[in-house]
Amino acid sequence: MLIIARSILFNTLFYLTILVYLIAALPTFAMPYWVVVELVKLCGRTCLWLLKAICRIDVEFTGLDKIPRGPLIVAAKHQSFLETFVLLTLFAAPAYIIKRELMWIPLFGWYMWKGRMVPVDRGARRQALTVMTKRARAELGRGRQIIIFPEGTRRPPSAPPAYKPGVAHLYGETDVPCLPIALNSGLVWGRRTFKRYPGTVQIEILDPIPPGLDKETFLERLQQDIETATSRLMDQPTPAA
Repeated sequence: MLIIARSILFNTLFYLTILVYLIAALPTFAMPYWVVVELVKLCGRTCLWLLKAICRIDVEFTGLDKIPRGPLIVAAKHQSFLETFVLLTLFAAPAYIIKRELMWIPLFGWYMWKGRMVPVDRGARRQALTVMTKRARAELGRGRQIIIFPEGTRRPPSAPPAYKPGVAHLYGETDVPCLPIALNSGLVWGRRTFKRYPGTVQIEILDPIPPGLDKETFLERLQQDIETATSRLMDQPTPAA
């Protein structure tokens, strides 16, 4: 019952916090895009604090010293909603690859547009990759870090890997390193449940993959690196608080 009560309280405050930030950020429409990005990062840190204070969920990072400076592709495992705001706090100028439909959500989508996130039309296939790459190149040219979830959507912790070709296409068409990230967030924040279980989320920054590999070799290495590290993190206990 305590987990249920904490989860309800957190979820309520979590969405209220997002709403407050959405309203407070209205003046940023008249400001440079990076102001929106900084405000979103602050919102992410606030949500992290709520997660720890209410649900007794800690987030531990390892390998932060491996993050290169400047333009970068960040390829992360995706098990829960948690990493969508946690990863923002790690980078100087992050930009997500997002579903185009998210740009249509009132206020939220407008901020995605203002923050120069990179939308992708999943139904357009090859054309979508071309448009996505063009937009991503523009943001990389501004020195930003492009965050992409290689499997395209959240996957349960026990699900087999299902990496899409989009990340390999993006890597092959840009001359920047790719930073793999492994995690085990699905153990405490499930994919389709409101419950938040106490414990420690491990987020591990892996060795960057330098540019220049062919797409097939890159994708094989990326999947092996992320999945090997994720399996190790999944075997580590997440002690209840």
